[in-house]
Amino acid sequence: MEKNAKIYVAGHRGLVGSAIVRNLQSKGYDNIIGRTHAELDLTDQAAVRSFFEEEKPEYVVLAAAKVGGINANNTSPADFAYINMQIQCNVIKCAHDHHVKKLLFLGSTCIYPRMAPQPIPEDALLTGPLEKTNEAYAIAKISGLEMCKFFKMQYGDDFISCMPTNLYGPHDNYDLNNSHVMPAMIRKFHEAKVNHADHVELWGTGTPLREFLYVDDMADACVFLLENYSGLSHVNIGTGMEVSIKELAQTVRDTVGYPGEIVWNADMPDGTPRKLTDVSLLHSLGWKHKIDLKEGVKLAYDWFVENIDQAKL
Repeated sequence: MEKNAKIYVAGHRGLVGSAIVRNLQSKGYDNIIGRTHAELDLTDQAAVRSFFEEEKPEYVVLAAAKVGGINANNTSPADFAYINMQIQCNVIKCAHDHHVKKLLFLGSTCIYPRMAPQPIPEDALLTGPLEKTNEAYAIAKISGLEMCKFFKMQYGDDFISCMPTNLYGPHDNYDLNNSHVMPAMIRKFHEAKVNHADHVELWGTGTPLREFLYVDDMADACVFLLENYSGLSHVNIGTGMEVSIKELAQTVRDTVGYPGEIVWNADMPDGTPRKLTDVSLLHSLGWKHKIDLKEGVKLAYDWFVENIDQAKL
Protein backbone atom coordinates (compact mmCIF):
# COMPACT_ATOMS: atom_id res chain seq x y z
CA MET A 1 0.00 0.00 0.00
CA GLU A 2 1.11 3.55 -0.68
CA LYS A 3 1.86 5.49 2.53
CA ASN A 4 -0.46 8.34 1.47
CA ALA A 5 -3.31 6.08 0.28
CA LYS A 6 -6.71 6.89 1.77
CA ILE A 7 -7.56 4.07 4.19
CA TYR A 8 -11.01 3.82 5.75
CA VAL A 9 -11.09 1.90 9.03
CA ALA A 10 -14.71 1.08 9.88
CA GLY A 11 -14.99 0.77 13.65
CA HIS A 12 -11.92 2.93 14.30
CA ARG A 13 -12.82 3.63 17.92
CA GLY A 14 -13.35 0.03 18.99
CA LEU A 15 -10.91 -2.48 20.44
CA VAL A 16 -9.92 -3.83 17.01
CA GLY A 17 -10.23 -0.75 14.84
CA SER A 18 -8.31 1.57 17.17
CA ALA A 19 -5.43 -0.92 17.33
CA ILE A 20 -5.30 -1.13 13.53
CA VAL A 21 -5.25 2.67 13.28
CA ARG A 22 -2.35 2.79 15.77
CA ASN A 23 -0.44 0.19 13.79
CA LEU A 24 -1.02 1.88 10.44
CA GLN A 25 0.16 5.20 11.87
CA SER A 26 3.27 3.57 13.36
CA LYS A 27 4.15 2.29 9.87
CA GLY A 28 3.85 5.73 8.26
CA TYR A 29 0.33 5.60 6.80
CA ASP A 30 -0.92 9.17 7.20
CA ASN A 31 -4.27 9.33 5.39
CA ILE A 32 -6.54 7.25 7.62
CA ILE A 33 -10.20 8.13 7.91
CA GLY A 34 -12.94 6.95 10.22
CA ARG A 35 -16.48 7.81 11.23
CA THR A 36 -18.22 7.39 14.56
CA HIS A 37 -21.61 5.70 14.66
CA ALA A 38 -23.21 9.14 15.17
CA GLU A 39 -21.49 10.39 12.01
CA LEU A 40 -22.21 7.32 9.87
CA ASP A 41 -24.69 4.54 10.57
CA LEU A 42 -23.27 1.57 8.67
CA THR A 43 -26.66 -0.16 8.71
CA ASP A 44 -28.03 2.72 6.59
CA GLN A 45 -27.39 1.72 2.98
CA ALA A 46 -27.95 5.19 1.53
CA ALA A 47 -25.64 6.80 4.09
CA VAL A 48 -22.87 4.30 3.35
CA ARG A 49 -23.22 4.91 -0.38
CA SER A 50 -22.97 8.67 0.14
CA PHE A 51 -19.87 8.23 2.29
CA PHE A 52 -18.08 6.16 -0.37
CA GLU A 53 -19.08 8.62 -3.10
CA GLU A 54 -17.74 11.57 -1.13
CA GLU A 55 -14.60 10.10 0.42
CA LYS A 56 -13.55 7.54 -2.23
CA PRO A 57 -11.37 5.40 0.07
CA GLU A 58 -8.70 3.32 -1.68
CA TYR A 59 -8.45 0.69 1.06
CA VAL A 60 -11.05 -0.49 3.56
CA VAL A 61 -10.67 -2.32 6.85
CA LEU A 62 -14.05 -3.62 8.01
CA ALA A 63 -13.66 -3.87 11.78
CA ALA A 64 -17.09 -2.49 12.71
CA ALA A 65 -19.51 -4.97 14.24
CA LYS A 66 -22.03 -5.51 17.00
CA VAL A 67 -20.10 -7.65 19.49
CA GLY A 68 -20.58 -9.10 22.96
CA GLY A 69 -20.02 -12.06 25.23
CA ILE A 70 -22.13 -15.14 25.95
CA ASN A 71 -24.88 -13.25 27.77
CA ALA A 72 -25.35 -10.66 25.03
CA ASN A 73 -25.30 -13.29 22.27
CA ASN A 74 -27.83 -15.44 24.13
CA THR A 75 -30.31 -12.66 24.77
CA SER A 76 -30.13 -10.73 21.48
CA PRO A 77 -29.47 -13.23 18.65
CA ALA A 78 -31.70 -11.45 16.11
CA ASP A 79 -29.84 -8.18 16.65
CA PHE A 80 -26.44 -9.86 16.29
CA ALA A 81 -27.44 -11.50 13.02
CA TYR A 82 -29.35 -8.63 11.42
CA ILE A 83 -27.14 -5.68 12.38
CA ASN A 84 -23.88 -7.39 11.44
CA MET A 85 -25.23 -8.61 8.11
CA GLN A 86 -26.47 -5.10 7.30
CA ILE A 87 -23.07 -3.56 8.06
CA GLN A 88 -21.21 -6.16 6.00
CA CYS A 89 -23.52 -6.04 2.99
CA ASN A 90 -23.44 -2.26 2.82
CA VAL A 91 -19.68 -1.81 3.18
CA ILE A 92 -18.58 -4.74 1.00
CA LYS A 93 -20.95 -3.85 -1.86
CA CYS A 94 -19.92 -0.18 -1.78
CA ALA A 95 -16.25 -1.18 -1.75
CA HIS A 96 -16.92 -3.20 -4.92
CA ASP A 97 -18.98 -0.47 -6.60
CA HIS A 98 -16.31 2.16 -5.92
CA HIS A 99 -13.39 -0.02 -7.04
CA VAL A 100 -11.61 -0.11 -3.69
CA LYS A 101 -8.09 -1.49 -4.22
CA LYS A 102 -8.26 -3.82 -1.24
CA LEU A 103 -10.64 -4.69 1.59
CA LEU A 104 -9.86 -6.60 4.78
CA PHE A 105 -12.84 -8.16 6.55
CA LEU A 106 -12.42 -9.16 10.18
CA GLY A 107 -14.37 -12.10 11.48
CA SER A 108 -13.90 -14.23 14.57
CA THR A 109 -12.87 -17.78 15.34
CA CYS A 110 -16.40 -18.38 16.68
CA ILE A 111 -17.30 -19.05 13.02
CA TYR A 112 -15.91 -22.56 13.39
CA PRO A 113 -17.98 -25.62 14.43
CA ARG A 114 -18.37 -26.22 18.16
CA MET A 115 -16.54 -29.53 17.90
CA ALA A 116 -14.02 -28.52 15.24
CA PRO A 117 -10.68 -30.36 15.16
CA GLN A 118 -8.07 -28.76 17.40
CA PRO A 119 -6.10 -26.71 16.56
CA ILE A 120 -8.71 -25.37 14.11
CA PRO A 121 -7.53 -25.10 10.48
CA GLU A 122 -9.12 -22.65 8.06
CA ASP A 123 -10.78 -25.49 6.13
CA ALA A 124 -12.82 -26.53 9.20
CA LEU A 125 -15.32 -23.81 8.27
CA LEU A 126 -18.86 -25.12 7.60
CA THR A 127 -18.01 -28.71 8.53
CA GLY A 128 -20.28 -29.01 11.59
CA PRO A 129 -22.83 -27.36 13.93
CA LEU A 130 -21.93 -24.05 15.55
CA GLU A 131 -21.74 -23.22 19.26
CA LYS A 132 -25.32 -22.23 20.20
CA THR A 133 -24.27 -19.42 22.54
CA ASN A 134 -22.86 -17.32 19.68
CA GLU A 135 -24.55 -18.89 16.65
CA ALA A 136 -26.19 -15.69 15.38
CA TYR A 137 -22.94 -13.71 15.42
CA ALA A 138 -21.06 -16.60 13.83
CA ILE A 139 -23.56 -16.95 10.98
CA ALA A 140 -23.31 -13.23 10.26
CA LYS A 141 -19.52 -13.37 10.18
CA ILE A 142 -19.54 -16.46 7.96
CA SER A 143 -21.77 -14.61 5.50
CA GLY A 144 -19.28 -11.72 5.45
CA LEU A 145 -16.17 -13.75 4.75
CA GLU A 146 -17.98 -15.83 2.13
CA MET A 147 -19.22 -12.65 0.48
CA CYS A 148 -15.63 -11.38 0.23
CA LYS A 149 -14.62 -14.69 -1.33
CA PHE A 150 -17.50 -14.57 -3.83
CA PHE A 151 -16.68 -11.00 -4.91
CA LYS A 152 -13.08 -12.11 -5.46
CA MET A 153 -14.21 -15.15 -7.46
CA GLN A 154 -16.80 -13.37 -9.60
CA TYR A 155 -15.27 -9.91 -10.06
CA GLY A 156 -11.61 -10.29 -9.10
CA ASP A 157 -11.93 -7.86 -6.19
CA ASP A 158 -8.95 -7.99 -3.81
CA PHE A 159 -11.14 -8.65 -0.77
CA ILE A 160 -9.51 -10.76 1.96
CA SER A 161 -10.67 -11.99 5.37
CA CYS A 162 -8.97 -12.82 8.64
CA MET A 163 -10.25 -14.61 11.72
CA PRO A 164 -8.68 -13.31 14.95
CA THR A 165 -8.82 -15.43 18.09
CA ASN A 166 -9.99 -14.00 21.44
CA LEU A 167 -8.66 -10.45 21.70
CA TYR A 168 -8.01 -8.11 24.61
CA GLY A 169 -6.28 -4.81 25.28
CA PRO A 170 -6.83 -1.02 25.13
CA HIS A 171 -10.40 0.19 24.43
CA ASP A 172 -11.97 -3.16 25.30
CA ASN A 173 -15.56 -3.37 26.57
CA TYR A 174 -15.70 -3.72 30.36
CA ASP A 175 -19.51 -3.74 30.71
CA LEU A 176 -20.19 -6.92 32.69
CA ASN A 177 -23.50 -7.49 30.90
CA ASN A 178 -21.94 -7.94 27.47
CA SER A 179 -18.16 -8.06 27.80
CA HIS A 180 -15.85 -10.94 26.92
CA VAL A 181 -14.05 -13.04 29.51
CA MET A 182 -10.75 -11.15 29.78
CA PRO A 183 -12.12 -7.62 30.38
CA ALA A 184 -14.80 -9.02 32.68
CA MET A 185 -12.10 -10.65 34.83
CA ILE A 186 -9.95 -7.51 34.84
CA ARG A 187 -12.85 -5.38 36.04
CA LYS A 188 -14.12 -7.91 38.60
CA PHE A 189 -10.73 -8.47 40.21
CA HIS A 190 -9.93 -4.74 40.19
CA GLU A 191 -13.22 -3.78 41.84
CA ALA A 192 -12.89 -6.63 44.36
CA LYS A 193 -9.40 -5.36 45.24
CA VAL A 194 -10.57 -1.75 45.63
CA ASN A 195 -13.63 -2.79 47.69
CA HIS A 196 -11.72 -5.37 49.78
CA ALA A 197 -14.16 -8.12 48.77
CA ASP A 198 -13.36 -11.60 50.11
CA HIS A 199 -14.18 -13.41 46.84
CA VAL A 200 -14.86 -12.95 43.13
CA GLU A 201 -17.51 -15.02 41.36
CA LEU A 202 -16.74 -16.14 37.80
CA TRP A 203 -19.00 -17.92 35.33
CA GLY A 204 -18.77 -21.61 34.48
CA THR A 205 -16.35 -24.26 35.68
CA GLY A 206 -13.06 -22.74 34.55
CA THR A 207 -12.23 -25.83 32.49
CA PRO A 208 -12.68 -24.55 28.89
CA LEU A 209 -9.46 -23.90 26.99
CA ARG A 210 -9.01 -20.61 25.17
CA GLU A 211 -6.41 -18.77 23.13
CA PHE A 212 -5.81 -15.06 23.74
CA LEU A 213 -4.06 -12.51 21.53
CA TYR A 214 -3.12 -8.98 22.57
CA VAL A 215 -4.94 -6.60 20.26
CA ASP A 216 -1.82 -4.73 19.09
CA ASP A 217 -0.37 -8.03 17.88
CA MET A 218 -3.63 -8.67 16.00
CA ALA A 219 -3.42 -5.24 14.39
CA ASP A 220 0.15 -5.88 13.27
CA ALA A 221 -0.99 -9.13 11.65
CA CYS A 222 -3.86 -7.33 9.88
CA VAL A 223 -1.57 -4.69 8.38
CA PHE A 224 0.86 -7.45 7.41
CA LEU A 225 -1.94 -9.21 5.50
CA LEU A 226 -3.01 -5.96 3.83
CA GLU A 227 0.53 -5.48 2.61
CA ASN A 228 1.37 -9.10 1.70
CA TYR A 229 -1.67 -11.36 1.18
CA SER A 230 -4.30 -11.69 -1.54
CA GLY A 231 -5.32 -15.34 -1.27
CA LEU A 232 -8.81 -16.79 -1.51
CA SER A 233 -8.78 -18.44 1.92
CA HIS A 234 -9.45 -16.50 5.10
CA VAL A 235 -6.48 -16.47 7.50
CA ASN A 236 -6.51 -17.37 11.20
CA ILE A 237 -4.80 -14.83 13.47
CA GLY A 238 -3.70 -16.15 16.84
CA THR A 239 -0.85 -17.41 18.98
CA GLY A 240 -1.36 -21.15 18.53
CA MET A 241 -1.19 -21.48 22.34
CA GLU A 242 -4.01 -22.06 24.82
CA VAL A 243 -4.79 -21.66 28.51
CA SER A 244 -7.68 -22.81 30.69
CA ILE A 245 -10.12 -20.18 31.92
CA LYS A 246 -9.09 -21.15 35.46
CA GLU A 247 -5.40 -20.49 34.65
CA LEU A 248 -6.35 -17.21 33.00
CA ALA A 249 -8.26 -16.16 36.14
CA GLN A 250 -5.20 -16.85 38.27
CA THR A 251 -2.99 -14.81 35.91
CA VAL A 252 -5.39 -11.85 35.99
CA ARG A 253 -5.79 -12.09 39.78
CA ASP A 254 -2.01 -12.09 40.26
CA THR A 255 -1.57 -9.17 37.84
CA VAL A 256 -4.24 -7.09 39.58
CA GLY A 257 -2.86 -8.04 42.98
CA TYR A 258 -6.16 -9.30 44.41
CA PRO A 259 -5.66 -11.59 47.43
CA GLY A 260 -9.17 -13.04 47.73
CA GLU A 261 -10.84 -16.27 46.66
CA ILE A 262 -12.21 -17.24 43.24
CA VAL A 263 -15.67 -18.87 43.30
CA TRP A 264 -16.86 -20.64 40.15
CA ASN A 265 -20.59 -20.54 39.35
CA ALA A 266 -21.08 -23.83 37.49
CA ASP A 267 -24.75 -22.99 36.82
CA MET A 268 -23.61 -20.47 34.22
CA PRO A 269 -22.54 -21.59 30.71
CA ASP A 270 -18.97 -22.46 29.76
CA GLY A 271 -19.37 -22.00 26.02
CA THR A 272 -17.24 -23.98 23.58
CA PRO A 273 -15.05 -26.51 25.48
CA ARG A 274 -11.90 -25.75 23.46
CA LYS A 275 -11.00 -23.23 20.78
CA LEU A 276 -7.44 -23.07 19.51
CA THR A 277 -6.51 -21.80 16.06
CA ASP A 278 -4.13 -23.46 13.65
CA VAL A 279 -1.90 -20.53 12.68
CA SER A 280 0.41 -22.43 10.36
CA LEU A 281 -0.85 -20.49 7.31
CA LEU A 282 -0.09 -17.15 8.98
CA HIS A 283 3.31 -18.39 10.15
CA SER A 284 4.11 -19.62 6.63
CA LEU A 285 3.40 -16.12 5.32
CA GLY A 286 6.02 -14.75 7.71
CA TRP A 287 4.14 -13.35 10.72
CA LYS A 288 4.22 -14.46 14.38
CA HIS A 289 2.90 -12.84 17.57
CA LYS A 290 5.31 -11.01 19.90
CA ILE A 291 3.41 -10.36 23.16
CA ASP A 292 2.87 -13.32 25.50
CA LEU A 293 -0.15 -13.67 27.78
CA LYS A 294 1.43 -12.51 31.03
CA GLU A 295 2.87 -9.39 29.44
CA GLY A 296 -0.38 -8.70 27.59
CA VAL A 297 -2.54 -8.98 30.71
CA LYS A 298 -0.28 -6.48 32.48
CA LEU A 299 -0.50 -4.06 29.53
CA ALA A 300 -4.29 -4.44 29.44
CA TYR A 301 -4.68 -3.94 33.19
CA ASP A 302 -2.38 -0.91 33.22
CA TRP A 303 -4.47 0.67 30.43
CA PHE A 304 -7.70 -0.07 32.33
CA VAL A 305 -6.44 1.58 35.52
CA GLU A 306 -5.14 4.63 33.65
CA ASN A 307 -8.32 5.04 31.59
CA ILE A 308 -11.00 3.84 33.99
CA ASP A 309 -12.96 7.09 33.66
CA GLN A 310 -13.19 6.66 29.88
CA ALA A 311 -13.42 2.84 29.75
CA LYS A 312 -16.63 1.22 28.52
CA LEU A 313 -18.09 0.12 31.85
